[in-house]
Amino acid sequence: MLERVLEPEVMDSPADALDYDAMDHSQVNRAFADAFLAALAPELLKQSASGAEREAMTDGSAADIDEEEEVEWIEVLDVGTGTALVPIELCRREPRLRIVAVDLAASMLYLAGGNVEIAELSERIMLDRIDAKELPYDKGRFAAVISNSIMHHIPRPHAALAEVCRVTAPGGLIFIRDLLRPTDDETVHRLVELYAAGANEHQRQLFDDSLRAALSLDEIRALVAELGYDGSTVQASSDRHWTWVTRKH
Repeated sequence: MLERVLEPEVMDSPADALDYDAMDHSQVNRAFADAFLAALAPELLKQSASGAEREAMTDGSAADIDEEEEVEWIEVLDVGTGTALVPIELCRREPRLRIVAVDLAASMLYLAGGNVEIAELSERIMLDRIDAKELPYDKGRFAAVISNSIMHHIPRPHAALAEVCRVTAPGGLIFIRDLLRPTDDETVHRLVELYAAGANEHQRQLFDDSLRAALSLDEIRALVAELGYDGSTVQASSDRHWTWVTRKH
């Protein structure tokens, strides 16, 4: 097994942010959105039922329903949002989501602001510069907390995972996906060639570094168990990712 080689915790240079944003994350982001929305189905069904009840109470007359009250938002926290590509994908597909998207890198958030504005989602995606290890939110605030490929940036991710659990509502959804560290150099090179074939040298190096900084499946399962959750709720979800899906105790 390769030893974990840490990379900078904050990708805050303009070059890193620009190259990251320019990489083609579309397939990975769609897969993330598919799996998250499927896991969020109980909340979405509950909202649909509530909407049907309100419509029945008003004889189906939309004029009787205040527009602001008609949508019962499902509030989601995205930890390590980068340039906000995942929140944009999710909000385009599910109109009942309102997402607080945080990152520690100012350069990433600068590009994220532009992406959100272009997508015309500024009223539903709120951006903030926040350290994942010290979230400033009340206990149990969010119906769901998501994170995509941030844990490998954190030298000791236990604190960030504990914060994710703290701010998730009881029974709420925790959905975290990240890179899975390969077992050897050959596999690292193969994955870079396979998934970054059309990227520039800086982008390829970023991907290589991230694979080497990632946690192994055993390591992330051990961290989850330390938090009081079943380690088997973390599964390898692709040839280069693990995913932790659970409900808050």
